Amino acid sequence: VLLVDDNAVNLMVAEAMLEKLAVNCVVATNGEEAVAAFQSTRPSLVLMDCHMPVLDGYAATGRIREFEAREGLSRTPIIAVTANAFDEDRQRCTAAGMDAHLGKPFRQAELAAVLHTWLPAG
Repeated sequence: VLLVDDNAVNLMVAEAMLEKLAVNCVVATNGEEAVAAFQSTRPSLVLMDCHMPVLDGYAATGRIREFEAREGLSRTPIIAVTANAFDEDRQRCTAAGMDAHLGKPFRQAELAAVLHTWLPAG
């Protein structure tokens, strides 16, 4: 899993949750790092913060989708991770190419449900 967030505390908490769920992760702290990490590691799933410096999650998602199309790759699930949970926010995430939404703060059970839904079996 590629975990993308610019907040050190959020990263630490999410990494700990993923570790408890026996999920390996790669971390990026802004959208540009996320695109580069995606291209080099090809994760099974991306947890993408929407509001970050350098390149936000919406733009980073667009670049990832362009890379997948250019390289002929299958679509990787990208889950928006944001405190903004209004319908307009969810629509913006979908329009940017994200597949689902996980509201902050989230509990481990919510994260596990998202992983169960979106990660390939195994």
